[in-house]
Amino acid sequence: MLEIKNLDVAYGHAKALHDISLKIEKGQMAFLIGRNGAGKTTLLKTIIGLLKPKKGSITYQGNEISNLLPEELYLRGLRYVAQEKKVFGNLTVRENIEIAAYASQEPIDRTLDKVMSIYPKLKDFLKTKAGQLSGGQRQILLVGRALVGDPKLLLIDEPTQGLAAIVIEDIVKILSSLKDKVSAVIVEQNLAMVKLLADRVHILKEGKVAREIMDKSEISDTRGLEEYL
Repeated sequence: MLEIKNLDVAYGHAKALHDISLKIEKGQMAFLIGRNGAGKTTLLKTIIGLLKPKKGSITYQGNEISNLLPEELYLRGLRYVAQEKKVFGNLTVRENIEIAAYASQEPIDRTLDKVMSIYPKLKDFLKTKAGQLSGGQRQILLVGRALVGDPKLLLIDEPTQGLAAIVIEDIVKILSSLKDKVSAVIVEQNLAMVKLLADRVHILKEGKVAREIMDKSEISDTRGLEEYL
């Protein structure tokens, strides 16, 4: 599904990622964990085409994609949910969803059914300006929009950051419902969520992959991961 080899990324002269290599199989949910500044967000932005690597390759479904634009990757089934939880605040929830439907050329009725199916409560807010939603509701809207069209790979940055525990439960339920249906790379510090959902964990430290864990029993022992946060 996704393979990264010997990836270097820099901001000007400051190198942010050093010789990153990792692989994610179809249907897997992979988590990136590490301290602030470890390079997790930089890696997601590079995969989705917002940053260009200085060296290395990114292969998606057998094709090199490191030189493609974000809009080209969108049409190939990659979706990016950024950490900032930005929605079109002056538009209604329905209009936010309609924009995604237009971009993916999916019928709006099908799109609405798809988004409502992952979080039926959102139906009560269709006429509400998206800027009036809570942080958790905006996050759910963004995840719902990412499912519009025919996504193959989701890239989600810190989906539970700053959210109340009850909303985190909703996010976990939504992502759990997507397992085996779509591949995902998720940046997350909530180890309880990682333990529940991860098929593999890549630990980043100072811009490098410090460790890769694919054994489920080892992932479940979150005490071994705490030192990297």
